[in-house]
Amino acid sequence: MTDLVRQAQQGDQAAFQSLYREHVGRVYALCLRLTADAGEAEEFTQDAFVRAWERLATFRGESAFSSWLYRLTVNVVFLSRRAARRRLQRVFATDDPGTLERPGRDANPGLGVDLERAVAALPPGAREVFVLHDVEGYRHEEIAELTGIAVGTSKAQLFRARRLLRGMLES
Repeated sequence: MTDLVRQAQQGDQAAFQSLYREHVGRVYALCLRLTADAGEAEEFTQDAFVRAWERLATFRGESAFSSWLYRLTVNVVFLSRRAARRRLQRVFATDDPGTLERPGRDANPGLGVDLERAVAALPPGAREVFVLHDVEGYRHEEIAELTGIAVGTSKAQLFRARRLLRGMLES
């Protein structure tokens, strides 16, 4: 465990500010990849650091601080999205759930599609699994635990994400 983390655990706000500056870019990038929305990513980044400050005492130093922080960030995003989905399900129902999963089309197809925009265009479930597995390196078992889905669903979503990405990038 670094001295900076120890100092922050003892309530040193300057030490925590240093940790924030050191990690905010990567946390924001992770949130942006998971949400595909800059505004949401900013909110989740702030929420993650608030939660990190509140739970800093639980960090035992068994892994790198960054690993603990990124896992906490993923949990912040998923818990919030799960709650939002539950609220949305109570308000909105459709007979054709497939209409909710179609990725958006590029406004100007002549410009081509870069990988970040293609990932952002994936349906939320497929995007989450793709980012966690192929970008962040989580195993399917970990993804299942984090997201509350079955391991088989995680594998199917990853297959779907890769297939959709291939289609978007080849066109």
